[in-house]
Amino acid sequence: MRKATYGVSLFIFMVILVVSGCSQASSRTLEDRMVLVKGGTYVHRDQEVVIADFYIGRYEVTQKEWKEVMGTRPSNFRGDHLPVEMVSWYEAIEYCNQLSIKEGLVPYYIIDKNTKDPHNISEYDTIKWTVTINEGANGYRLPTEAEWEYAASGGQMSEHYTYSGSDQAEDIGYYWRNAGNDYLSGDWNWPAIVNNHNSTHPVGSLAPNELGIYDMSGNVREWCWDWYEDFDFPSGMFRIVKGGGWMGDVSNMEIKFRGKFEASGYGPDQGFRVARNA
Repeated sequence: MRKATYGVSLFIFMVILVVSGCSQASSRTLEDRMVLVKGGTYVHRDQEVVIADFYIGRYEVTQKEWKEVMGTRPSNFRGDHLPVEMVSWYEAIEYCNQLSIKEGLVPYYIIDKNTKDPHNISEYDTIKWTVTINEGANGYRLPTEAEWEYAASGGQMSEHYTYSGSDQAEDIGYYWRNAGNDYLSGDWNWPAIVNNHNSTHPVGSLAPNELGIYDMSGNVREWCWDWYEDFDFPSGMFRIVKGGGWMGDVSNMEIKFRGKFEASGYGPDQGFRVARNA
């Protein structure tokens, strides 16, 4: 009888322990996955802008996270803790909404797949969904370019590094020289990159920046919300990508570097991280 009582007590204790552990895990989930970036003023494209508080992913979205939400594995390189790649801007937007729904949040985007976006003037983008913001929603979203740069630079804790977290690219990011078997020298060379078996690496493998955010320079390029626009390209042709990736040159890893890509485009160096309003 005492053995039975002991067995029941042990079972109850284990249940309480598991439930307690799950509760603790749930309470620190957001902190583990997201970093609160305290707002401030920031010089973006030669203009001083005010950034409000927001959350941004501590890591690039992983293949495991993508699979749990979207049910697919689109990536060229395979591994649960590798960043997801081979995803378009549209797919990243859908992921944000689906993750929001999964976690009981209000989706941030209104996606109209039946109406062509009148602002999209790309001749190569055949998708052209109309995507608008659901004002006041608390769900996941892509960071704006200004938010991305502010977070990459360390926000209020910025040490004004060239790359996100260091002036030495190899300390904080994977790019064409250090993303394979050996460290490559000389000029950028695609055959050398292929022969060196360059690839993505597990998120968080190198040092973080001042805010504890990883891989904002290197590993995979990251989608932002904004249209790309400059003297040569009008708004509506490309979406902005930031941070450079495993096949890119070190200059692409600079915080201020502005990349561009068709919203419908995808590649083995193209991923993203999520953000949320604070």
